Amino acid sequence: MSKPKIFYFCLLLVFLVLIIWRYQIIRARIENSELRKYNDSAEEITLTGIVVREPDVRETNTKLTVEVKTETRVSVKLLATVDRYPEYKYGDELKIIGKLQTPPIFEDFNYKNYLLKDGIYSVIYYPQIEIIARGRASGAYAKILEFKKKLRQSIGENISPPQSAILGAMLLGDKNRLSDDWKEKLNIVGIRHITAVSGLHIVLLSGILVSFFLWLGFWRNQAIYFSLVLIAFFVLMTGLQSSGIRAGIMGSLFLLAQKFGRKAASFRSLTLAAAVMLTINPLLLFYDVGFQLSFLAALGIISLSAIFKRWLKLDILAMTFSAYFFTLPVLIYNFGQVSLAAPLTNLLILPFVYWIMLFGFVFALAGMFWSIPGLILSFPCWFLLGYLIKITEFFNQFSWAAKTIENVHWLWLSLSYLILGFIAWQLNKRERLRFLNY
Repeated sequence: MSKPKIFYFCLLLVFLVLIIWRYQIIRARIENSELRKYNDSAEEITLTGIVVREPDVRETNTKLTVEVKTETRVSVKLLATVDRYPEYKYGDELKIIGKLQTPPIFEDFNYKNYLLKDGIYSVIYYPQIEIIARGRASGAYAKILEFKKKLRQSIGENISPPQSAILGAMLLGDKNRLSDDWKEKLNIVGIRHITAVSGLHIVLLSGILVSFFLWLGFWRNQAIYFSLVLIAFFVLMTGLQSSGIRAGIMGSLFLLAQKFGRKAASFRSLTLAAAVMLTINPLLLFYDVGFQLSFLAALGIISLSAIFKRWLKLDILAMTFSAYFFTLPVLIYNFGQVSLAAPLTNLLILPFVYWIMLFGFVFALAGMFWSIPGLILSFPCWFLLGYLIKITEFFNQFSWAAKTIENVHWLWLSLSYLILGFIAWQLNKRERLRFLNY
């Protein structure tokens, strides 16, 4: 074994020790949480805290991540579900009165573990709220969120739902503003990934940006660096969602690895990125499907995109299908549904995703300053989104478009990835032989 490989494996062992150590620390922090002691009691408590994330506005309510100070001055986060109005924003200081609860565990979804990975151990539903101070947070992030708010207003003023909701999810990460009906429709036809700030979304965006800058005439390294800057801005603008941060790290390291031009370098960079993220928060591995999908999407693209590109010709199609096949077993295992229409709908829709995002951003930006140009420039985007909606509604008519698979065993999941790994290895082996003209 070569020295670089020995160093790489030793580094992974060091990370393994650190991950176990961090896991023990986090478990102790959960057990000793001062706020958690008040969960599920009949006692109302009064807390003062600051909204530390962009409010998650949904159809019927808003979810606020609030950081409060305990009696020992330790910062603890809780999730408050409140009415849509009055509106709250990042940086608001609030006085909250209500009863804390342990996050519930549903039959098909462990909400407790989902919040646990984000350091949230308590939830509160429709408490009494008094606004102590508005927008105490300042700086670049607050300004980016204000910019995002203006873009959202411009989108809403120039195109109507459901086009505006789909575009808002694609450009701004407003996935929870989509109606439940449309979320289900997109799931059935297998294209909901275009509306989610996930590893798949960021890696696809990375490929789109690099291709765009190369088309403009930049050198490949320049295209990669400009893409990295725009990905960072995009993650900030989408509200610094935990899934977006992780996906941004994955996508950025995936791009940097492309500089080396070798799959081995790409794979090692991806593995080390995952190791660093798990060292910071080991709970991601067990409780965050988004982390799993981010890693697997990037791994699929590293392993199969060159092969799919030779078959499908377009970068975006090659990357999507590579990521799709590597994430499919996890999606089936966690959500119990597989879209049989997905290969066809992705072929029909993905070539236009780049243009939807490009035209969408252009008209939303123009509409921030002048409504008439914004309206005129919105027509290409409105037309393309209308096409996406028609394709989605057409395939939703068929009962075969999606199938439910219940009680999937983890052994099936393991076997699926063994088979996928073997197929990827064989395809890459043939690709190398083909390159060498064997």
